[in-house]
Amino acid sequence: MEIDKLNSLVELYFKKCEEVDPNRPFLKWLKPGKPSYSWGEIKEKILKLSSKIQTLIQEGDRCLILSENRPYWLMADIAVMNAGGISVPIFTTYSSNDYEYILNDCKPSLIIVSNNDQFKKIKNHINTNEQKIISFEEIDTDSLLIQNILDEENFKKEINNKLKRNMPACIIYTSGTSGNPKGVILSHGGILSNCEGAVELLETLTKKKEPVFLTWLPLSHSYEHTVQFIQIIVGAKVFYAESLEKLISNMGVAKPTIMTAVPRFYQNLFTKINMNFDKQIGLKKKLINRTLELGKKILKKEQLSLSEKIVNFLCEKLVRKKIRNQFGGNLQAFVSGGGALDQNIGEFLNAIGLPTLQGYGLTEASPVVSCNLPDLVKVESVGPPFRTNKVKIAGDGEILIKGENVMLGYWNLKEETEKVIKDGWLYTGDIGEFDQNNYLKITDRKKDIIVNLGGDNISPSKIENILCLDENIKQSFVYGDKKNYLVAILVTEKEINKDKIKLIIENINKSLTLIEKIKKFVLIHKEFTIENGMLTPTLKLKRKEIIKNYKQQLENLY
Repeated sequence: MEIDKLNSLVELYFKKCEEVDPNRPFLKWLKPGKPSYSWGEIKEKILKLSSKIQTLIQEGDRCLILSENRPYWLMADIAVMNAGGISVPIFTTYSSNDYEYILNDCKPSLIIVSNNDQFKKIKNHINTNEQKIISFEEIDTDSLLIQNILDEENFKKEINNKLKRNMPACIIYTSGTSGNPKGVILSHGGILSNCEGAVELLETLTKKKEPVFLTWLPLSHSYEHTVQFIQIIVGAKVFYAESLEKLISNMGVAKPTIMTAVPRFYQNLFTKINMNFDKQIGLKKKLINRTLELGKKILKKEQLSLSEKIVNFLCEKLVRKKIRNQFGGNLQAFVSGGGALDQNIGEFLNAIGLPTLQGYGLTEASPVVSCNLPDLVKVESVGPPFRTNKVKIAGDGEILIKGENVMLGYWNLKEETEKVIKDGWLYTGDIGEFDQNNYLKITDRKKDIIVNLGGDNISPSKIENILCLDENIKQSFVYGDKKNYLVAILVTEKEINKDKIKLIIENINKSLTLIEKIKKFVLIHKEFTIENGMLTPTLKLKRKEIIKNYKQQLENLY
């Protein structure tokens, strides 16, 4: 398939449907009792749903999707685009304020919601007289139930040929430093060019075994949203995981060949496997240590002696094969994105037989910019840039990106768009450098955004502003980059006790999303000032200085 010749994601999907056997298994939700769908079944359902959506919206209308991962999600996404709408996927973990802001910002004419739990989150922010609702399950209001739409016999079997590469495909909201989420407008061509780069990368893996994916990252995340089109291109069988807790057991059922995930998943994996390794004694323990030692040598392309090759053969059969079998036995590669992967974790997983490729991207780039190659993994880097985009380093070290994958702009934010896109180059806010193999390495972040282990972008200033609204908190500093949860330094008067602040934080947490909640905090009484070097002349927090001074107290909270 010549991806560069395609006009839209819709054309991509229907062209692929012509290539594959309609009876071939395609989508399966691993929740008990849920059916498996073939390529032919999904195609018919998309056409039926698209036909109905076309009667509810005008061309270019925004259509909100609020649902957990399931086959209906992909169907809704493609059906919206085929009907001429713009898909607006949103997270199920947003706060009420974020839902209100997004709904007022993009003004969707159609809302697609999975169930009553999700509907409750937005029902106070929508006008059911003006906005049409399609629901996957029964909800507490009049809605078009998807099952009734899919049962209809009369529908238009139309494929939208009016879509062009430079037209908006979706708006994906990402956290902004100003506090409100920003709507990133991604084009059909932007996502297609990103898929083109990814498919070239995965070519060696998809040739070895028929591709099978296990999806658990939210499809509202730009990373997983694009991955679903890569899955279509390679004709993959796709499983949707039940939950994060059941992910390992789901891998045993799905037997994935490729899995995309964020650093938090790999950290949990590292911890679990290490705990198991620590319990081993005697010969088993020695073999594990040699597996790690030799695996790291192979990763770094160091030559093994004859005796090391023999030992490594045993390690492969007795250790690595057993580990791979625990994850279904077919895994060709884990792909890590959405945040920085710790180098030790990357080396460990690759050494024990779980190939892990770290990549780099951002929602504004559709989202992947670069990724490690299967035949040369450098865990301290994010790999070479995709051929489909140009990457250069500015004079101050900032990473700049140019290509069709760069967003069309931020929805309703012309000035914000002009700040980050100059002469066609996207200014990422990340600092980096290239090595001798043209592998990109991220060395720092220019922008004040926390990226947690789940790959979520969190605006610390938004939370700090909310914390300081309480009269008992004079100043605050939020911390949690590459961590599982957020913590804070709170500046208070000496007479304020910890229990009182604890109640205040519990109350503030109610208005924050799951990822924004403050789990632990430390109280200090010395204010951040210009004089002590913790504030800029314009009274902004000097984050590096605060971390330098309070690093130990912050780390003690984890």
